Order: sequence, then structure tokens, then C-alpha cells
Amino acid sequence: MSSLNERLERIKEKFLASAPAEVVAIMDRATEALRGSGIMERIPTVGDPLPAFALVGTDGETVNSADLLARGPLVITHYRGDW
Repeated sequence: MSSLNERLERIKEKFLASAPAEVVAIMDRATEALRGSGIMERIPTVGDPLPAFALVGTDGETVNSADLLARGPLVITHYRGDW
């Protein structure tokens, strides 16, 4: 079985082979702008503690990280929505 990085690289290669050049250029500029902003130095890494937070759940109710952590380990995922 391939690693996540290998699978993501294949997905990227497939996209780059079929995407219009102007779309790729826009994405490249946006990526470089993000890197140039210094955001990469502020991204948490594996093992870094996250600050407590509250988010609105899918049911519209507020969910607190402290409440979830009291029940056990916490895994956070992000759904970016449809583009």
C-alpha cells in the first residue's frame, strides 16, 4: 500500500496533466503568496498542543474542545466544501 504522500502526489500529477495552464498559474501564485506570508512557520506540527476552541457542529450546536477531550482523544478534520 502506498503512503499518503505518494497518493497525494499521484492526485496532484493527474490534476496538473489535465488542468488548464491559467488555473495552474493562479494556484501556483496563491501558494507562493501563502508561503511568502510566513504562514508555514505558524502551522502546528505533530505533537504540538492546540489552544482550546469552540466550533459550531453540524447540528448547529457549539462544541467545545475541552468537553470532547474530557471524553478521550480528539481527532480534528476539516471539510472545505464544494468548489
